[in-house]
Amino acid sequence: MKIAIVGVCASGKTTLVAGLRQAGYDAYNVAQEHSCVHDFWAKKHPDIVVMIDATLPAIHKRRLVYWGEDRLIAQHKRLADARAHADLYIQTDDLDADAVRAKVIEFIRARER
Repeated sequence: MKIAIVGVCASGKTTLVAGLRQAGYDAYNVAQEHSCVHDFWAKKHPDIVVMIDATLPAIHKRRLVYWGEDRLIAQHKRLADARAHADLYIQTDDLDADAVRAKVIEFIRARER
């Protein structure tokens, strides 16, 4: 089962993919927020699409970024098609990496039943 992870910069995509792979899942990061191709997320025909998101204040707590709300809005526009097709959407602001990974694994296991 291929699991595509999409989301805005600094939402936790890389960390989530690493955690899912460590748990034995075939997960990969889709850099949709940088692509102007609206369905870039579908390129590898994933079985599950997970979109994770974060607000600018949460992003600033996670890392130093030199961009503002305008860029985040642009990323959300680029991610609109991925969000519309996402099987699972998670707002990560108040969650740590373990909690996000646990939500995704719980969702996957429920789908496998």
